[in-house]
Amino acid sequence: MKLLSATLVCFTLFFSYNTKAQVKKDSLAVVTKDTLQTNTPITFEKGKEYILGGISVIGLQKFSEETVRVFTGLRYGQPLKLPGDKLTSAIKKLYESKQFSDVDVYLAKIDGNTIYLQLDVQELPQLNQVKITGVKKAKIKELVKETELSLGKMVTDNLLVTTKNYIKKKYTDKGFLKTKVSLDTQKDTSDINIVNMSIFIDKGKKIKIKDINFEGNDAVSSSTLKKAMKNTKEKFFGRFWKGSKYIEEEYQEDLESILDKYSRLGYRDARILEENISWNNDNTIDVNIKLEEGRQYRFAEILYVGNNEYTDEQLDRILRIEKGDVYNGAVLKERVNGDGTPTSQDLSTLYQDNGFLFSQVNAVETRVKNDSITVEIRIREDEKARIKRVTVSGNDKTNDHVLFREIRVKPGDLFSRSAIIRSIREIGQLGFFDQNVTPDVIPNYENKTTDINFNVVEKGGSQIELQGGYGGGAFIGTLGLSFNNFSIKNILNKEAYKPLPMGDGQSLSLRLQTSRTFSTYSFSFTEPWFGGRKPKSLSFSVYQSNQFQIDPQTFDVDRGRRLGITGASVGLGQRLNWPDDFFQLSQTVSYQSFQLKNYGFRVGENVLNSGTLNNLSYNLNLSRNSAGPSLIFPTYGSEFSIGVKATLPYSLFSDKNFDQPAGLNDAEQNDFLADKFKWLEYYKLNFKGKWYTSFTDKLVLMSNAEFGYLGFYNSDLGQTPFERFFVGGDGIAVFQLDGREVVGLRGYENNRLSSIAGGTIYNKFQLELRYSITDAPSASIYTLGFLEAGNSYDNFQEFNPFNVKRSAGVGVRIFMPAFGLLGIDFAHGFDPLPGQIEKSGWQTHFIIGRQF
Repeated sequence: MKLLSATLVCFTLFFSYNTKAQVKKDSLAVVTKDTLQTNTPITFEKGKEYILGGISVIGLQKFSEETVRVFTGLRYGQPLKLPGDKLTSAIKKLYESKQFSDVDVYLAKIDGNTIYLQLDVQELPQLNQVKITGVKKAKIKELVKETELSLGKMVTDNLLVTTKNYIKKKYTDKGFLKTKVSLDTQKDTSDINIVNMSIFIDKGKKIKIKDINFEGNDAVSSSTLKKAMKNTKEKFFGRFWKGSKYIEEEYQEDLESILDKYSRLGYRDARILEENISWNNDNTIDVNIKLEEGRQYRFAEILYVGNNEYTDEQLDRILRIEKGDVYNGAVLKERVNGDGTPTSQDLSTLYQDNGFLFSQVNAVETRVKNDSITVEIRIREDEKARIKRVTVSGNDKTNDHVLFREIRVKPGDLFSRSAIIRSIREIGQLGFFDQNVTPDVIPNYENKTTDINFNVVEKGGSQIELQGGYGGGAFIGTLGLSFNNFSIKNILNKEAYKPLPMGDGQSLSLRLQTSRTFSTYSFSFTEPWFGGRKPKSLSFSVYQSNQFQIDPQTFDVDRGRRLGITGASVGLGQRLNWPDDFFQLSQTVSYQSFQLKNYGFRVGENVLNSGTLNNLSYNLNLSRNSAGPSLIFPTYGSEFSIGVKATLPYSLFSDKNFDQPAGLNDAEQNDFLADKFKWLEYYKLNFKGKWYTSFTDKLVLMSNAEFGYLGFYNSDLGQTPFERFFVGGDGIAVFQLDGREVVGLRGYENNRLSSIAGGTIYNKFQLELRYSITDAPSASIYTLGFLEAGNSYDNFQEFNPFNVKRSAGVGVRIFMPAFGLLGIDFAHGFDPLPGQIEKSGWQTHFIIGRQF
């Protein structure tokens, strides 16, 4: 008798008639069957290579022998050692197919140099039907999908265990701590080797946390420790933003948060001695935590070792920890190695921003005496590293030069962590790529160099606006095309149309909107790097629109009464280097011609029917934008702009009398007004500022403040009837005829917070808390809650920055590359509209574009 472990692919041979030796489950069993002569032993040579002559399979129900042989990977005529790796691999493949619960191998016959094997398999049953009881019908389909209990699934012991555990955890995580789940399988005689599964769920009642009890916390109050527990909360009436559920994984995280809180307060030896939950008679639980605080420590001396590049004083300004401060291990770590944010100010970043890629900075506690801890900052500066090569990948449509001109690291430069982070932000601001730009830094320690590859994920750079609707008694159709990564140099290249010439980062927009009462056409183009060498932008646009009056009696369109507007603008932009290169200076010259023909345009208390008005203006805007990294969901930085838009003071160089004479008839009055406003004159000041403060990578607070003022040069001429501010509503500017600026203030009807003629002053304040649900390239989604306040004023005498209309609400935003930003807001206005006494109440706003 020869016996070897089957797990090592060994064989058990008995030289007797009809004798079997088997090792189940994890071992391989081989049994010899002497089919030639009774009591004649079959001998084989260990380690000898035989030829596989055949494989037979027994125990099959649904599968064929040929299918099993294919699973093994063995083929007739191949060499096979006894024992050997090939036979081990064949058995392993059968188990890995997840079709069999048991596999035994028998050596059936040896004929000279040829062997014959027999496989004895036990097939797993297949799942036919699943019946779930104990939950609502609407949840059954969801459970079946989540547990992957699909028709034909092989039913294993592991499947039963994992399904039971998953369902139980699903409901315990929702607060049903006493959930019971049982599974049962029954054979189905309608087919071969199939079973039906029954799942019984008893959720019980939802269990909430009544009290969180602390013991041993003398230095830190229980309320402070409860605040540190972000997930585990006590129940109380009115808590809707966070449930009082007990979830084991989150509870363990909160225990770590408690210790972190102690560490930040100087109690670095604090520990949890005991923690448990206890059940109350009212179907609630108490969480009990016993603590040992230890003593509070303070920083003694902070010593620097190995710093040649920077003095101790320079490092102290970054560390910002002084002798006698409460010992805070978490802050010490953040000030030495960073807090994980792009704007982190720490010692490691200081070195890595100045070429020391291979530097190491570590904080070590070298002495603990009484309640004082001496910390030694050990620095290994090493040599400075230079960038050898910079590459980009993933940009299938966008040309390399569009990316390289935004990347702030160049070959030959010293390595800089901040320059890499700035490059990520600039690439994200292009709007052509998913916000998850990944830089791959490949250092070479021997040469003190590094290669950097920026891996991007491209998303659609074009948007289509195609919509129709009914409003104002007429059908309104809109067609808009925006190409945000256009290439005008390839516009005559037929091969570049895929479907359009793309890749040079230019913007081209076409828009047509028409109905029975108006039509408007516009075209605009922007080259962000005019000349290709410096970030100087060139833009121009042209547009033309016509508005027709409606007969109030018949509601017919009278095309003989119209207002036509023709306009054009040219702009130049320049990225500045001072005070820093986040600043942008832009200048725009624009011209508008208003042609009125029996239109009846209201100018103050009078009406202008016919005439041509001209608006030639110059706009100067200074802005700074450090928000990033995403264009859609910024998590840090700020945006602000100060703008001046002005015309020439024509009236100051004229001897015209702008006081309207008495006794004018309608025609004379029309001629007087047409001459008075032939050339519009005004100056306009704007300020807008936004700040982004992140609490986590998904939770961000956006703060916003705005102010606008429209002034005049000549008191005799007074305010222009154009360029006014209209406050209220969703902030979407639709078919603006008179150069008006539409300012959103949710919770109120569109434009209703301004007078009919529009305001000359406005202010607005806003807090918006945003939470990112997903930032996938196909769609970015975030929810928001907001507080807003603002108002419009007709003149400076009425201006009161504290006399504002207030609102609050919630909303959601969805950004899809093909359609832009879409959203909906539900807002409550707390104050009445002008001239009314009842508050505005709830309003629903549909958002298209990036107004907020």
